[in-house]
Amino acid sequence: MIATANDLREQLNIEPGFEADDFLERKIAAAENWIESFIGTPLAELDPLPASITEAVLQLAAHLYENREATLVGVSGSELPFGVVDLIRPHRVWEI
Repeated sequence: MIATANDLREQLNIEPGFEADDFLERKIAAAENWIESFIGTPLAELDPLPASITEAVLQLAAHLYENREATLVGVSGSELPFGVVDLIRPHRVWEI
């Protein structure tokens, strides 16, 4: 993983120990998987790892933490947090 449970706690502004590491690490892993699929490259192959990718992972993992259900009632929703695609788009591999 390119981010830690503590990194995600900082992103979410939650106290250490508030959530179990394995729970937060699942959110990070899901975010990393989604981003790898979107850009078409394993994150481990990006050397050096761009700061924009790390930020996108944390933003997406925080979004997954805050929105744990697939449906929202009484509020407007969006597919991704604002800016995630903009952060990762330059790293996308396009195939012809």
